[in-house]
Amino acid sequence: MSTSRDDFGIAIRSALLQRGTRQKFSLFFLITLAAIIFFLDIKNFTIISVSKNIINDAIYRLVNVANLPVNLFSTAGKTTNEIFFTFQENKKLKEELSELRAKNFQVEFLSNQNKNLRKTLESDKDNSNEKTLAKVLLDKDSPYLKSIIINRGSNSGIAKGMPVIDGSYLVGKIVEVNYLSSRVLLLNDLNSRIPVTLGEEGAQAILTGKGGENPSLEYLPDQFIGQNDITVFTSGKDGIFVPGIPIGKTIIKDSKNFVKLFSQSSQLSFVTVQLLINSEEKF
Repeated sequence: MSTSRDDFGIAIRSALLQRGTRQKFSLFFLITLAAIIFFLDIKNFTIISVSKNIINDAIYRLVNVANLPVNLFSTAGKTTNEIFFTFQENKKLKEELSELRAKNFQVEFLSNQNKNLRKTLESDKDNSNEKTLAKVLLDKDSPYLKSIIINRGSNSGIAKGMPVIDGSYLVGKIVEVNYLSSRVLLLNDLNSRIPVTLGEEGAQAILTGKGGENPSLEYLPDQFIGQNDITVFTSGKDGIFVPGIPIGKTIIKDSKNFVKLFSQSSQLSFVTVQLLINSEEKF
């Protein structure tokens, strides 16, 4: 038994010694190979240069592949930030554009209103002491009743029966007066009656509102022959309206005489009230 154990120990030590010899040989081989490669590299052998280039390219490619996830996440982060920043800038620009458009609309409205006021004032400059400018506050429209509310009343010298003019055209008369406002009965109201004159012969008639768009001409002379496009004026026979205020043009419908008004009541923004003395209308 003792001899067997000794043989076994000798076998192990022999194997270890052989392994150490192989390791020493491997180390010597690697050192020798490295020296040969170094020598060949110094001498610029083609095969060594080509091999080195191939190895370097392989290493660079491997490094590049390894960095792809990092670069991808970095690029994705930058892109996300740029998209978010662009979205915020776009939102801000839209808000600024909306505000600018609102301001432009406001400027356009004020400009149009100014032009309308200037036009009204220029048409009244010759009689500025006899007229007062008023703004239309409310359009009281119904199938047959047509009237407007203006922002002038008794405090401005307004009285019942005074003519109301749009530029140079008659639109109605004052029928109700408050301290700060008044109601204007329009020419196409069902209750409107205005003495008028028309034609070269000065035919007299009564312009009667029908509740529709065009009032009619009544009480015309028996021999009167109706024609289109004859200008109708106030006659002044009621002692309220100044003679010669233009009203509209005649139109013939179903053998009846109507008047297409120069001033459209639905488009009124500013009007002028002609101030008269003793203009109280008798009802």
